[in-house]
Amino acid sequence: MAGSHDLRVGAQSPTTSRFGTRFARARTLKWAVAAAGLLLALAVYRHFADKGTSPAATGFPVAPVRVAKVERRNMAVVERTLGTVIPDATVQVIARVEGMLETAYFQEGQFVKKGQLLFQIDPRPFQAALAQTRATLEHDQAMLRNAERDRLRYEGLFKQNSASSQQVDTAVANADALTATVALDKAAVNFARLNLEYTQIRSPIDGKTGALLVQPGNMISGTPSAALVTINKLRPIKLAFDLPQSDYWRIRGRGGADPLLATVDRSAAQGGPLSAPIYFTSNTVDSQSGTIELRATFANTDLSLLPGQTVNVTVKLSDISNALILPRNALNYGPNGPYVFVVVDGRAVMRPVALRFDDGTNVAVAGALKPDDSVIVEGQLSVVPGERVKVFPLVHMQMSPADENLGPQYGPDGPGG
Repeated sequence: MAGSHDLRVGAQSPTTSRFGTRFARARTLKWAVAAAGLLLALAVYRHFADKGTSPAATGFPVAPVRVAKVERRNMAVVERTLGTVIPDATVQVIARVEGMLETAYFQEGQFVKKGQLLFQIDPRPFQAALAQTRATLEHDQAMLRNAERDRLRYEGLFKQNSASSQQVDTAVANADALTATVALDKAAVNFARLNLEYTQIRSPIDGKTGALLVQPGNMISGTPSAALVTINKLRPIKLAFDLPQSDYWRIRGRGGADPLLATVDRSAAQGGPLSAPIYFTSNTVDSQSGTIELRATFANTDLSLLPGQTVNVTVKLSDISNALILPRNALNYGPNGPYVFVVVDGRAVMRPVALRFDDGTNVAVAGALKPDDSVIVEGQLSVVPGERVKVFPLVHMQMSPADENLGPQYGPDGPGG
């Protein structure tokens, strides 16, 4: 029909055709702009790559940091380790004769003196044995006196030619044999008397008793496995601890008027620290741990130390003179070893250092540093070498270690490196 619209499927009106053309042009322009941006980014990347820099490095924001000043002073070389308290003496009280345990004359945990009576074993069998040996001795002594008279008699008759020499020899032999028998009897009496004394068990040392291991009424023997009680001497008391074998050259140089001191770290509520000179250095190094054992003796008048107790021990070995000292937090580690960031003209400069000693709070280092240099102690993760930094108020170094459980660590060259 003339003048009617074509409504067949797929046919487009003039308006729809113009809209599609404009949309296609806009999409083409969008892709063109994106491609141009990508080419520009590649060109910028190649530009900075040829110069050995990166866009991030040149446009990095200013890093907020805190700093501390490098100091030059003496630094104590201090070792911190764990020590074990051991008794000055330990005795397992063992019966020396067999018998029935009648009585215990102490309470468990009681302090006892040397020679104090601890136990009583039934003495009656030993009293009877002593009486028997004494009777045997008296019998043989009477026989000996008779033999001596016979010897003198035959010797007189021999001089008068009234006895033969054989009779004299027999009389002398009988007297000598009985003399030996009497000596044997006397030894038997002494042995029986000693066994009777052993029925009273006395403390061999001053100390504190432990738990009673055998109750009265039991039969006991003198075997080492049948201990009746254990006594520990607590005044004085010893402390054993280990130090690295690398410290041995410092340890052996101390002694005489300037001995090494072992200090047990205790809080004020516990009575404060305890110090005592080191009296023993082992004659061998433990091949498994690479350590050497040392010991110190403490008076322990307040009984604050008990055997088996584990304590923190501090030993001052020596001093590093005129050391460059900075906070431990300033030290960083990289592929080439330790380094610090020094703030110079508002920029962070990386400088390598050699660690000489670490006391857990501060470190002594060697390197291109000088006193009053500002080293970064906080914010290192945001720092780019050579870039600007924003410095916040200074951090003052602590003069003594804050972490008592952190032991010192040496650099590759040791404390003197």
